[in-house]
Amino acid sequence: MGRDNLLNIHSVIPLSRVNGPGKRLVVFFQGCARRCPGCFNPATHPFKPVHLYSPQGLYKEFLLPDIEGITVSGGEPFSQTGGLLHLLRLCKESLGLTTVVYTGFLYEELKKGSLSGSTLKYIDVLIIASISRMILSCRQRLRLLSGKTGLLKKQDLAKQTLI
Repeated sequence: MGRDNLLNIHSVIPLSRVNGPGKRLVVFFQGCARRCPGCFNPATHPFKPVHLYSPQGLYKEFLLPDIEGITVSGGEPFSQTGGLLHLLRLCKESLGLTTVVYTGFLYEELKKGSLSGSTLKYIDVLIIASISRMILSCRQRLRLLSGKTGLLKKQDLAKQTLI
């Protein structure tokens, strides 16, 4: 695996019940160029190496028994699209985990990129959380990309987007 597929990680919460449905592994990526005013996690902005992991190494060190899913936040996960793709592919195809990803990008922006567009198929819930585009973070956009979340039934959502 090349350096492009290593993940620069700010921090990890091995077990959380508040960052998505069920028992979750929560991974905070390091690096974000968006610099949204009022960001609640500015320590994740610098693009400096903090903790470098391969997706397999991350799971080997932090994955606990009975984890049902992974939540990825940041920083901006799509600033490391190659590593994010490998991480999510591994968790979906090999581990059968559900996936939640927070991003500052709009869904339409992500679909345009070749790697980010490919990454979307491995995400169950995409939370658009650009603080510069919302008022006091109370208007996040949620996009369900698969029916595996157990949160809402996909067929109940006309456009699969909640505002």
